[in-house]
Amino acid sequence: MKRFFALLLIGLSSFHVATAQLPIKRMVSWPKIERQMKPWTRWWWMGNAVNDKNLDFVLQKYASAGLGGVEITPIYGAVGFEKQYLQFLSPAWMDALHHTVKKANILGMGVDMNTGTGWPFGGPQITPEFAATKLIIQDYKLNAGEKLTEPIKVEEAKQDFAQLQAITAYGPNGETEDLLPSLQKNGVLSWSPKSGVWNIYAAFAGKTRQMVKRAAPGGEGFTLNHLDKKSVDVYLKRFTDSFNHKPQGIRSFFNDSYEVYGATWTPAFFSAFKQNRGYDLSKHLKDLASKDSTNENIARLKSDYRETMDELLLNNFTKNWTSWAHGLKSLTKNQSHGSPGNLLDLYGAVDIPETETFGSSAFDIKGLRREATDIRNVDPDPMMSKFASSAAHTNGKTLVSSETFTWLTEHFKTSYSQCKPEAEELFLSGINHIFYHGTTNSPQDIPWPGWLFYASVEMNPNNSLWPHAQGLNNYIARCQSILQSGKADNELLIYWPVYDVWNKAKGLDMALKVHDVDEWLHPTPFYKLAKDLSKAGYAFDFASDRLLSSTKSTNNLLKTAENASPYKVLIIPASKLMSLETLEHIVELARNGATIIFQELPQDVPGLNDLENRRVKLKSMLAKFGFADGGKDVSTFKTGKGEIILSGDIQEALVQRNINRETLTDSGLKFIRRKGNNETFYYLVNHTGKDIDTYLPLNAMGKAVILDPQSGLIGSATMQDNKVRVQIKSGETLFLNLSKTQLQNAKWSYLNKASTAIRLNNPWSLHFTAGGPELPADQKLDKLISWTELKDPKLVAFSGTGVYTTNFNLSAKSAKEYILNLNQVDESARVWVNGQEVGILWSIPFQARIGQYLKAGNNTIKVEVVNLMANRIRDMDLKKIQWRNYHEINFVNIDYKPFDASKWGVMPSGLIGPVTITPYN
Repeated sequence: MKRFFALLLIGLSSFHVATAQLPIKRMVSWPKIERQMKPWTRWWWMGNAVNDKNLDFVLQKYASAGLGGVEITPIYGAVGFEKQYLQFLSPAWMDALHHTVKKANILGMGVDMNTGTGWPFGGPQITPEFAATKLIIQDYKLNAGEKLTEPIKVEEAKQDFAQLQAITAYGPNGETEDLLPSLQKNGVLSWSPKSGVWNIYAAFAGKTRQMVKRAAPGGEGFTLNHLDKKSVDVYLKRFTDSFNHKPQGIRSFFNDSYEVYGATWTPAFFSAFKQNRGYDLSKHLKDLASKDSTNENIARLKSDYRETMDELLLNNFTKNWTSWAHGLKSLTKNQSHGSPGNLLDLYGAVDIPETETFGSSAFDIKGLRREATDIRNVDPDPMMSKFASSAAHTNGKTLVSSETFTWLTEHFKTSYSQCKPEAEELFLSGINHIFYHGTTNSPQDIPWPGWLFYASVEMNPNNSLWPHAQGLNNYIARCQSILQSGKADNELLIYWPVYDVWNKAKGLDMALKVHDVDEWLHPTPFYKLAKDLSKAGYAFDFASDRLLSSTKSTNNLLKTAENASPYKVLIIPASKLMSLETLEHIVELARNGATIIFQELPQDVPGLNDLENRRVKLKSMLAKFGFADGGKDVSTFKTGKGEIILSGDIQEALVQRNINRETLTDSGLKFIRRKGNNETFYYLVNHTGKDIDTYLPLNAMGKAVILDPQSGLIGSATMQDNKVRVQIKSGETLFLNLSKTQLQNAKWSYLNKASTAIRLNNPWSLHFTAGGPELPADQKLDKLISWTELKDPKLVAFSGTGVYTTNFNLSAKSAKEYILNLNQVDESARVWVNGQEVGILWSIPFQARIGQYLKAGNNTIKVEVVNLMANRIRDMDLKKIQWRNYHEINFVNIDYKPFDASKWGVMPSGLIGPVTITPYN
């Protein structure tokens, strides 16, 4: 079993393994693209209305477009098709799954599967006993000599399964008394206070009554109690039985983001708390129920409560589920964000950590559309994505994925140009396995636009952009072929002070959501430091307390896991609270040779138990740090083989230890590095509004080769004083391969001196080849304009493909290279010159090298353009044509209101130009 998973997880880096014994000279080339290197997609089975014929048809479409795999998530269905529904995990459903796996394998694709339907985990096997649980606390007041006349029972409606777990009385002088032994069988309390006024608190394990959201037929039911191992085992048993205890050919089982609302408890919480925190939580019901958001002791109590919840979720669900999947020779892929626990540990406990992006980012890229009406009020934060990638890097995992493009824009308005920089932000964050969100399975006989999911970018064959999907998919595949190879090359390890996050008196559980980063992440010194270091050009990963407890110091480097890259230094951001155990581990790392930099020393210990004794120990430990002045706000303490540094200026401390930043970021470029077999890859991204042509200094040494993931071109770079010349336009990316071996690649062709651009001013012919609602007539154009502005009224509603052709004269072919610039394209173009295909120009800047296709004299050019679905959808809504009718949420707009495109303006479409060809010498 161990050998199976080792091969599965590292097999896709085989091109590096194969080059382990490098010849004296070698040629850099793109790796062979494997299925895992291609983008995958979440694949919604609406109502489980699938059949073999349809599955074969759509899988072939997906494979031909360059998708590497599908992730099956069954959801609610379309109204009127109930007779075609399959019950989840029924024999018929299992037959469909087996057919899918077989067909996908034939096509060279992989299959992942949600361990459930919709989200979160739950279903018919989850009876109330095993359902998500919440803490219910009721309070009563008694005067001396009084007794409660009513029985103690849950007052909240629909809580028939609530279990009374504790009754604690609080006296006027701080006394506490356990009253559970005084409770009679009829629920009446046979106790009264002897003096004063007493407050009584009763704690019940109640039920949230949350049902599975967007459930598919056969998946309806209560949400699972993730904190209880028995409940998780009951939930998974339904799958094991349906699978006949045998592997199903599923690469990995998937769990969506933790959206278990109000699940604050599990019946075993009191016992787990006492065992792990060392004191009795039932004596603190008054503080648990308190609305005081300022009390320090309540904050400490809540921190202990949240740490216990973290342990229950990690051990009873995450590790348990992963062990179950391994028993079926599959992996786990988990979105840990939103969980009430330490995200780094929860991500790290699965095989493939997965983040998600929600909404769109603002970029300075010239010409990139971002309309206010099409934006969710959520900006994706790359630093949030680094929690998932850090867990992968520090635990030595090969893959880290992302649910990508969720609500990137309003429905039907997303261009591939808008997708590209969002995917690049993920790559820059360490993500190397893109999952589109996503693709709805739609039978062939369903009228356009087919079945659609309510919150997706429509990555499906009914999208008018689909004929050019291979452009985006090939780009992502090339990027991922390198980003999945070797290992992350990050020099800094940054501690995440989770106790500072947990130490809040407000509320109970603390779900750390993507949508709430303004509350739990952005205000922290940790976040500010990470942002500053990233901007300065440092590369880093995050570390949890658990990770540090198993980290070793070897050869003055920090080793977090056997397969992980080592780190040069551990940085502790300014944090108020640190456990004694973590501080002891940090000191031990330093004694063994590590370099530790504190921005500030911790002020206190977390939690409530034995507080004063632990505070004394913390002060004693810190007092042993005999710092000496190192100059420039840097103090140093040598201990054993290493040292502990204290500095408010982290970058100055790094400079003094010769840990250098990548100064290439001064140019405005962003980067990430991968390393393996004596070579280093830089992924460079230009999200600025300017074109960059400069010599870049790099920390890695060696000969440089440029790889363009969009065109596929490769060439040896020009170097000067160990700097690499890079030309990279606004919106473009490049890889640099740095190696000390001699290279046989041809030289990269730089564009040095531009001559006067040639404008293609001859008339254009426009012919429509595919789309609807009906094909418009051919057009003759003296000038390129949006086809929606032409006289044919059909063009205002048309979504599909139009082919432009013209010719031009080239008096002599004397330049070194010629650059075709289409300028404005709405939204993607495939180009042929003199009958030879140049490629798909699917994103800004819509340019390509075409010198090899040109000839002196007359030349022809053909440009196939696809536009958005938006205009056709607008037309359908204007005409009140019914195209959406689904169970549950039906179909909503980006603000989760009923969808209506009838008020939209017409989106520009086609080749708008101006089209030019620029000679370069």
